Amino acid sequence: MKHKITLLAGIAIIAVFALHSCLVMEGRFSKLPPGMWRAALKLSPEFITPNPKGQPLPDKVNMTYADVNENELPFNFEVVYDNDTTFHIEILNGEERIVVPASDIEFGRSKHRARDTIRINFPLYESYITGSFAGNLIEGQWVVTTRENYAIPFVAKQGEDWRFTTLRKPPKMDLTGKWACVFGNESWPESEEPYPAIGEFKQEGNRLTGTFLTETGDYRYLEGTVQDNKFYLSTFDGSHAFYFQGKILPDSTLTGAFYSGKHYRTVWNGKRDPNFKLANPDSLSFLNPGFDKLSFSFQNPDGKTVSLDNPEYQGKAKIIQIMGTWCPNCRDETEFLVNYLKEKNPQNVAVIALAFEKHADKPSADKAIRTYKERFQMPYEVVYAGTNKKESAAKALPMLREVFAYPTLLFLDKNNRVVKIHTGFSGPATSEYASFKENFNKFVAEL
Repeated sequence: MKHKITLLAGIAIIAVFALHSCLVMEGRFSKLPPGMWRAALKLSPEFITPNPKGQPLPDKVNMTYADVNENELPFNFEVVYDNDTTFHIEILNGEERIVVPASDIEFGRSKHRARDTIRINFPLYESYITGSFAGNLIEGQWVVTTRENYAIPFVAKQGEDWRFTTLRKPPKMDLTGKWACVFGNESWPESEEPYPAIGEFKQEGNRLTGTFLTETGDYRYLEGTVQDNKFYLSTFDGSHAFYFQGKILPDSTLTGAFYSGKHYRTVWNGKRDPNFKLANPDSLSFLNPGFDKLSFSFQNPDGKTVSLDNPEYQGKAKIIQIMGTWCPNCRDETEFLVNYLKEKNPQNVAVIALAFEKHADKPSADKAIRTYKERFQMPYEVVYAGTNKKESAAKALPMLREVFAYPTLLFLDKNNRVVKIHTGFSGPATSEYASFKENFNKFVAEL
């Protein structure tokens, strides 16, 4: 099953059952020509080098990958014309399509360079692609406005439907299956404390798709290639820009490096293990001693005070969503909750979202929340609870030992007692999604 995401100044996920065929149009185009494009974010060689500080690394990760990919984080998109003059863009990542509507695409003319310009907006994540274009080529940069001086060079060419390479080197092995992985290594100069993950891969010839699950969420839809004993995966959705390199070792284990944009990198390794499990997501977060209830009072973007004591919540069980509008896993969870409320229409269950944002000032945070709520058509309150820093969350919710992950769900009974805390979210890119839906429906019905 294919998944489609629509960015209507934000994003909502919908499923589609077949890939959208390219609309072939004849003649010249004053804007982008239709069809498939290959795009790439250009990471600097200094950043992509596995050994950035010249310090010795374990033999397993002291390797190079440039024989296939030269410092690029690639992805594909399709330009689809809705009529003779209007088109939208669909970004491809594995089983998913992310739709950027015409309303989020702007055009202009550069007086300095005398070239046509384009800006592709991702309002939900406060980022955009901007550049000049001529014929079948776009050159510019991807800019993230919530990070200081954060821009990565971008280039895209029409008529190319490959992602990493056109090579077809016979793979050393089939990676399809489940892998027990560890991200981080004490010998890596920049790594934090190692953390476990599950790699779920599907290989068809040289094509590789899948994701990684961690205890805080999944890395969503990844797509790439296997060439001989090396493999590559990437995803881009306007917020995430993930790039994975990997190598198949002689003992059939895996090792590699992981890059998030230009600000984060670490190493990882894995071994095939169909029985490997992460910690139970219902066992990771706790209340502090002496607490059994949740309480809070925050204002929504319209200035209304939202509290569990509000009359509309009396006598109801509650689901409290700890999230952020910047968080793609939160987006997947929000889409799930919105669909649940539409389908089940429970009369005795209320949902409230506490948003922890990248913005420290409430007006900016409220603007992001308003856009998010409107574009998802969320039938429940979303309030600004603080910044996304862990200490801010701890201050806003002192009864919690810590906010371990965004998102986190708290399930409350009618008396506001916390009966379960679910950390992270395994979304539709994972094999855990179906069982989560089943368990959620059963638990809420009993609650």
